[in-house]
Amino acid sequence: MTHLLEKNTPFIFSKDCILAFQTLKKKLTEAPILIAPNWDQPFEIMCDASDYAIGAVLGQRIEKHFRPIHYASKTMTEAESNYTTTEKEMLAVVYAFEKFRSYLIMNKSVVYTDHSALKYLFNKKDAKARLLRWVLLLQEFDFKVIDTKGAENYAADHLSRLENPYENIFDPKEITETFPLETLSVLTSKDQSTPWFADFANYHAGKFIKKGMSTQEKNKFFKDVKHYFWDDPFLFKTCADQIIRRCVDGKEALEILEACHSGPTGGHYGANFTAKKVFDAGFYWPTIYKDAYEFVKTCDACQRQGKISQRDEMPQNVIQVSVDYLSKWVEAKALPTNDARVVVKFLKSLFSRFGAPRAIISDRGTHFCNDKFDKVMSKYGVTHRLSTPYHPQTSGQVEVTNRGLKRILERTVGENRASWSDKLDDALWAFRTAYKTPIGCTPYKLVYGKACHLPVELEHKAYWALKHANFDLKTAGDHRKLQLNELSELRDQAYENSLIYKEKTKKLHDSKIKNRIFNVGDQVLLFNSRLKIFSGKLKSRWSGPFTITEVYPYGTAKLSHADGSNFKVNCHRLKHYYGGDTPPLVIQDLQTFPKDN
Repeated sequence: MTHLLEKNTPFIFSKDCILAFQTLKKKLTEAPILIAPNWDQPFEIMCDASDYAIGAVLGQRIEKHFRPIHYASKTMTEAESNYTTTEKEMLAVVYAFEKFRSYLIMNKSVVYTDHSALKYLFNKKDAKARLLRWVLLLQEFDFKVIDTKGAENYAADHLSRLENPYENIFDPKEITETFPLETLSVLTSKDQSTPWFADFANYHAGKFIKKGMSTQEKNKFFKDVKHYFWDDPFLFKTCADQIIRRCVDGKEALEILEACHSGPTGGHYGANFTAKKVFDAGFYWPTIYKDAYEFVKTCDACQRQGKISQRDEMPQNVIQVSVDYLSKWVEAKALPTNDARVVVKFLKSLFSRFGAPRAIISDRGTHFCNDKFDKVMSKYGVTHRLSTPYHPQTSGQVEVTNRGLKRILERTVGENRASWSDKLDDALWAFRTAYKTPIGCTPYKLVYGKACHLPVELEHKAYWALKHANFDLKTAGDHRKLQLNELSELRDQAYENSLIYKEKTKKLHDSKIKNRIFNVGDQVLLFNSRLKIFSGKLKSRWSGPFTITEVYPYGTAKLSHADGSNFKVNCHRLKHYYGGDTPPLVIQDLQTFPKDN
């Protein structure tokens, strides 16, 4: 058909053109079809990893052409994204073997990767502990690694670069890992009393095969049934580690889980250790890891342990503009007492210098909440606002400033700590002339429109100290007028810098916290930090459960107790409660009993 593009070529749409057109249309409109596995042929895996995802393709060679059987892709966790390139490529191989385990166990396979270092990694003895663990995990498989070009590994390379446009730190939607062929020959029995190993037991006990299975299902059945044997009245399985374990189901499996987790010798370990203890005890069922996770998740004793950390905090909320802090200017004074008289005197000195403010925000201290303070505020027409105990962020800038001044004084006072009041003026000078990242300049420059001259500039002869032009009043005055005109522009720029800084801070803070969302009606446990003063070491600090009746936008929630009492708490002291009762065990049945049995 390309000959039609040549110059002075007559347009003759021949049979060859029609055939070429039909071929092109078929290739462009038909998707590649997944093939069914041939259990007599070796399997091939293509693996690849990017900076944020890993991908793998399972397939077989048919007439020298690679045909896909299964695709898999997974986004990396935050820890996995920090792995080295070799570790990421090795992680892709381990993920592929875990994902396609049912196909690859006791079968020969070939692994194609574009990272040649993996070929020599299996013979290296001084690798990292993580890599050695992965090598041990792969010892049960019979495979060889072949290095290939990245261009030839296009399918896995594409899967490892799938981006998720709906990423949300509060509702992460990872790339789906469930494919239709993953549930091949997996049936859910409507009768939950039917064991998952019914067909295996029927075959070994009476050579009975379930009717109605397709050829593909029969091949899979006879491949799996070889690992089971019948010893009346129990069915046993020879597992991948060549250890014989008894097949259990339903209530018996639940009792075994409870004994291995909550029993006298259980120790209340996590899901993985509990499942391994079940394996070591000699029992097996297909969904043991999933069931162990659900069991541990709903264990009442385990939910009431642990502490709260920075990861338990709630997402930050931007402070409203009306109560925003822009200049970062600090006023402080050493007072003999903190009663109402000295506090009012200090505030009056501020009013005389800066003018009366519209409002004053304070905490609920007795030196702020008294009649004398209220009379002075009403005299000057100042609104007095109090911060609530449930929202300590109201006085956040004051607390940060106090901490900064305290840090300076700790390093400047002498052996006699009582002399801190003498060093306070120098500490304030240092604080006001220090660069503040949120506003992009110093507080002094933002208030006065110019840099503050320090003693070191005169001592070491800075540029301005050497120029006689500074003694010319007209020149200095013109320069000062220019600085004052630039002051409004400087403050606008500082306000923009403050907003940018808040956005970055919020993004960094929220990226480290757990993805937890509390809704009305949720059951939660409350962390009581005061118990560390009175209670013993082994007493749980988690009390409850309580029911959430209202959630506020600033990170607090209203709880109600069974006795009818209500109170507000900060959400970072809460965690979801999943109940203390034993959860129902839901096991997917690989096969079911025939209707006539």
